[in-house]
Amino acid sequence: MLVLLPPSETKRPGGADALDAGALRHAAALGEARRRVRVALEELSRDPEAAAKPLKLGAKNRGELAHNLSLGSSGVLPAIERYTGVLYDALAVSELDAGARSWIDGHVRVQSALFGLIGAGDPIPAYRLSAGSRLPQLPVPLKRIWREAHAELDWSAAGFVLDLRSQDYAALAPLPAGVGHPLAVVQRGADGEVRALNHFNKAAKGDLVARLARSRADIPDVAGMLAWAADAGLELSGPDAAGALTLVTELGAPATRPR
Repeated sequence: MLVLLPPSETKRPGGADALDAGALRHAAALGEARRRVRVALEELSRDPEAAAKPLKLGAKNRGELAHNLSLGSSGVLPAIERYTGVLYDALAVSELDAGARSWIDGHVRVQSALFGLIGAGDPIPAYRLSAGSRLPQLPVPLKRIWREAHAELDWSAAGFVLDLRSQDYAALAPLPAGVGHPLAVVQRGADGEVRALNHFNKAAKGDLVARLARSRADIPDVAGMLAWAADAGLELSGPDAAGALTLVTELGAPATRPR
């Protein structure tokens, strides 16, 4: 089983040692794309005025450019610890025991705009780059660079793949036909109707991954995922015609009251 996560715009600072790009997961397939994107990002980041719009920087976060200029020396943390925000706060990896943390390292991948698909335990520095960023120094859009590089990945041994990535990050590495099941998160209101959650779906996704880790889930297929969810007391259904599963949650935004 593999679980694919989006990264987060916000990153925890600090870390130790230096980035070893060759030690990141999928180095053979993604190494050249990682080098090209890093060089382009570093070149852009040397000019704060030129970088502000492509990297979506405002006055308050302009200082994040410094991360891009010290990628090789600023220290690294495991990816699952580097990212912060709603999803990662709900996952709360620091509260997991050793067995659950081992499950995370073995079964979770994160879709980075700078590094491509990486393992949860892969050590990475803080950086500023998102799926929607534009790097003028690249001859083609960032999405195309990553889409072509990820096409070389072999998914034959992945088994059941639960895709929790947002649309922007999934577009960096589209899964081959027949691989992976995206997850839609909805909330049931007081009127009994279910409504899609946008930003607030992240809490439910983080909670779901934490539950999978604590149970050391070994899920071979969709039927196994549905059975696991039922045992865990979760309302999960599907797949629909597109292969998507739907999770009904009470987490996230307050339920809408009927008028």
